[in-house]
Amino acid sequence: MNGNSRNAVKMSGIVLAVLLGIGAPAKVSAHPGRALPQQSSAEREQERLDRDQEREQEKREREEEAREREQEKREREQERLERLDELYDEGREALDEDRYEQAAHKFSQLVSMNGPQTDAALYWKAYAENKQGKKDSALASIAELKRRFAQSRWKKDAEALEIETRQSSGQKPNPEAVADEDLKMLALQGVMNNDPARGAKILGDRLNGSASPKEKSKALFVLAQSGTPEAMEIVGRVAQGQTNPDLQRKAVEYLALFGGQRARKTLQDVYSSSSDESVKRAVLRSYMISGDRSSLFAAAKAEKNEALKREAIRQLGLTGGQDELKQLYQADSSTEVRRELLQAFFLSGDSSKLVEVAQNEKDPELRRTAIRNIGLMGSGRDHDALQAIYAKETDRSIKEEILNAYFLQGNAKSLIAIAKSEKDPSLKKRCVEKLSIMGSKEATDYLMELLK
Repeated sequence: MNGNSRNAVKMSGIVLAVLLGIGAPAKVSAHPGRALPQQSSAEREQERLDRDQEREQEKREREEEAREREQEKREREQERLERLDELYDEGREALDEDRYEQAAHKFSQLVSMNGPQTDAALYWKAYAENKQGKKDSALASIAELKRRFAQSRWKKDAEALEIETRQSSGQKPNPEAVADEDLKMLALQGVMNNDPARGAKILGDRLNGSASPKEKSKALFVLAQSGTPEAMEIVGRVAQGQTNPDLQRKAVEYLALFGGQRARKTLQDVYSSSSDESVKRAVLRSYMISGDRSSLFAAAKAEKNEALKREAIRQLGLTGGQDELKQLYQADSSTEVRRELLQAFFLSGDSSKLVEVAQNEKDPELRRTAIRNIGLMGSGRDHDALQAIYAKETDRSIKEEILNAYFLQGNAKSLIAIAKSEKDPSLKKRCVEKLSIMGSKEATDYLMELLK
């Protein structure tokens, strides 16, 4: 057998051995004479744990981003609703001051934004246009209201305004006529003082008649201010929804101001029976005005509408209902609800509960909110609690929120202490950034030390 044959046989044997898994060649070291280090099982396990932690951190960050986007969406919607309310109030104020052109412009903006008050905006737009003598525009606005909102509670007022507009000459109103209306209201107020039953009947008839909403609002005020049983019964009926939503909300407000304990049951009935969110919101504010914590507490517990639930919690905070707020925080685990409760603790001045949440709450977002509110309260009495949290905290975002809280409090001393002891260069830098814009002597002295 020649050399080539022997080599071919040898190569065939090697290939066969490899295919059969017999005598496979050992892994050759890149450095002859030195074996490659083998990774220990402990190292492999640590790598696995590190990867799991990274994935878990990424997951938490994605969830946090999603929550923040959702919160931003809610805040934008809340800002939009607040802007609608602001425009409406500005339009009504312009009407009260006889600035009809400006009022028409405000209500036109509201109509274009197509919010929940569009039917009311169309009515008041037509009202302002009629006062300017723009009869065709006023009739067009009324027609749009009737076409788009056939079931609107403004429809009755719109139809009365339509009759008045068609019968008018299209000229601007006579100022003497306005004065006459004011004299009539003064006369009616005198009748209410001297003969309450008779005065209440006349004013009740005006509320049910074709008078303008502005005139009806004056009549309602005279009734509520008198406080007689006959008058408050009429105000109660209006609060139950006998007329347009504007007047209903006014009646709800007047019940809180003038109705006393007698009005509580009426307000509770209005809240439970109404489907109009703006009316329910007015009732919640009336509970706050009258100091009715028990009704606010009941609404905050039972309300399914998230916006109304937040409103009830907010008003409860304004009444100082700290015990009720603590019960709600204990009972409801929703992050959104708890965030609103933390705002209510701030409104009620309950810093001790905020400190408790900052120390013990598992949700980092809620802890940050609590710490932020402690800072906004502007008191240094919670300094020790924040200092203790910072010392043992491992979550960087919580530490940064504590620095923000110190800044909001104007607490340069605590920021300087952290800047001197903090080993993390970026957190130390945060402290210096805040100290540089505080304008306090302590902060300036420390900054001069750094320059030396």
